[in-house]
Amino acid sequence: MTANERGIRALRELLLKPGNQACADCGVAGPEWGSCSLGVFICLGCSGIHRNIPDIGKVKSLTLSRWEDSEVQFMAENGNAVAKSRYEAAVPVYYYKPTHKDCQILREQWIRAKYERREFMEAGKKLTYEEAIRDGMLMKRGRDNGQFLSRRFVLSEREGTIKYYTKYDAKEPKAVLKVDNMNASFQPEKIGNPNGLQITYLKDYSTRNIFVYHENGKEIVDWFNSIRAVQLHYLSVAFPGATDAELRPKLTRNFLKEGYMEKTGPRQTEGFKKRWFTLDHRRLMYFKDPLDAFAKGEVFLGNNELGYSAGAGLPAGTHCNGSWYYGITIVTPERSFLFTCETESEQQDWLTHFNNVLSSQMSPQEYSMEALYKYKN
Repeated sequence: MTANERGIRALRELLLKPGNQACADCGVAGPEWGSCSLGVFICLGCSGIHRNIPDIGKVKSLTLSRWEDSEVQFMAENGNAVAKSRYEAAVPVYYYKPTHKDCQILREQWIRAKYERREFMEAGKKLTYEEAIRDGMLMKRGRDNGQFLSRRFVLSEREGTIKYYTKYDAKEPKAVLKVDNMNASFQPEKIGNPNGLQITYLKDYSTRNIFVYHENGKEIVDWFNSIRAVQLHYLSVAFPGATDAELRPKLTRNFLKEGYMEKTGPRQTEGFKKRWFTLDHRRLMYFKDPLDAFAKGEVFLGNNELGYSAGAGLPAGTHCNGSWYYGITIVTPERSFLFTCETESEQQDWLTHFNNVLSSQMSPQEYSMEALYKYKN
């Protein structure tokens, strides 16, 4: 056995140690690369990000590269658990730790924040996300013409709002967004920009979307985590006895699922029309176009025990004029909603998400949301 074969064998054994069985940065199982600079085991995707950062860029394949004895020893002395205790010693509750399912810019800025800027090594360190006011320019998509134009945005911790202005020196904001009913999710493919961020909030009891980006990846991720920091501040005041574990899920969240389905109207005699659907926990919203500012309609998904259900198929006698035939029926206490999917796999995926939501217990805030939907309709 050659020296390199012994080294690779030793690396395989190191992968069995606690913490090393998943990527140190995104958590995906079975890392196949190692950072000789940091002593961590990472996946292929994260290794590409590491390679582009000069000071931590030395990465090698665990199976295809040649490893020096000193490098193998360095990996053995460190590893993912040791690195986590060092570089993630003081990650704030609000900071979003991306997984392998998240977009490139989130994973890149997480890696840079940990290893390049070393933001989380000391408790009590004042971070840029925690400023009382964040004031800057973002490119915002116009509601009517679809053009992205530079707009001034101001995030205020004291007011718990984001205000945006059509001109930098405008006295009055174009809109005021309250953080307590706001969501923010990176949508690079939908927006057509790798740094694209979708901000969703309630306006006059209806969901409103704003699509923004910044050419600088750090800047847009800083905005994202600053929003989460202000949300945490608001929630900590509103729920003083709540633990971090209880508050974290109430911050910004990824949509459970998005995609096209066809739907018919309330009389269920109208033709089925193709719509873009977004499932944001208990809110199922549908749009004519994925980049529409306002939802054409929304469905509230309550709890099974309160008369809500979702199942495959359509009621007998339903006239399905569309080209999609894999039906879904959602029943609420007020009415039934009929949808069709293009494929059976899409139908089953939507149903899995719907039924996961319907089987989960509702919070007091969600009971209030349910009452609001009933009032609207």
